[in-house]
Amino acid sequence: MPRDTVCSSMVHINILRRIMYGLLAFLLFLTICLWNESKKGYSVSFRLDSKGFQLPRNLENLSRRMGSKPVNITTMTDPQRESRVPQTGTKVEKLNYKVWDKDSNSKNLPARLQKVRKNYLHMNKYNVTFEGTRQLEKLSASALLCQLANRVKVTMIQGTDFPFNTSEWENYLPPKNIRESFGRLSTCAVVSSAGSLKASYLGEEIDNHDAVLRFNGAPTKKYEQHVGEKTTFRLVNSQLITTDKNFLGDSLYKNGILIMWDPSPYHSEIPEWYKKPDYNFFQNYKQYRKLNPNQPFYILNPKMPWELWDILQENSPEDIQPNPPSSGMIDA
Repeated sequence: MPRDTVCSSMVHINILRRIMYGLLAFLLFLTICLWNESKKGYSVSFRLDSKGFQLPRNLENLSRRMGSKPVNITTMTDPQRESRVPQTGTKVEKLNYKVWDKDSNSKNLPARLQKVRKNYLHMNKYNVTFEGTRQLEKLSASALLCQLANRVKVTMIQGTDFPFNTSEWENYLPPKNIRESFGRLSTCAVVSSAGSLKASYLGEEIDNHDAVLRFNGAPTKKYEQHVGEKTTFRLVNSQLITTDKNFLGDSLYKNGILIMWDPSPYHSEIPEWYKKPDYNFFQNYKQYRKLNPNQPFYILNPKMPWELWDILQENSPEDIQPNPPSSGMIDA
């Protein structure tokens, strides 16, 4: 092969190698950037450090489509809380932004979200057949509380309920009624699992309540100054009990009274639910009771969430998702 041809080929190979190395370096750089961003997570901060702050365009477009009224979003102004929050010297400004108002409804949602909502409504996994009466007028807060108090029966599975009254379940359910386990309470704090609490500095205030309610695996260790350390009740769902490999041994669940719930078909009785629970948690429940016989661990009557759902639907002008309310709604 002529020397000129060989040299030309070598030049082309070297150029190709440089291009390949450049592409690999670019891909490596892009991967590192994406990894760093995924660690940070995505959030919209309402603490303004400059007047040039703007909300993401998708929120702006959504607001324009809904044509809603301004909602004031501000930080808490409790002077006691402010004294506990480290001062950064940054002035917090008030943000007026249109998000949602009382006249907004699902028709204000973009077409894609309307389709998602429609699909959720048609799934109807729990065979919901609502036959209640819709409220024509919005109830006052006191009237709504009266409905909740009169119609939502917060009861637990008892040893007299079939099939929990059989020898298979003997000595597993707590012998005392749940009210006997904690006595009379005057004040309570319902602590959400939201990450925003990490910067709240509300730990002392939370612990000063007679009872503190927490959800699922929300931690307290290392976050005491924000979420407190006292736990009177912890409401856990059957999915956590069934799938979390650390549930039986994690010290997080050893404090306070445990209450677990599992969705049933719409207003089904206990025997029907028992044959086909949403998550088959029974064996893990029994195992936990064997390991911790002195800790009260109750099972919520599966009809209770649907009694709450009925009231929500009666007071909603639109069809709501035919699923039982979440842990947070049940505990509230």
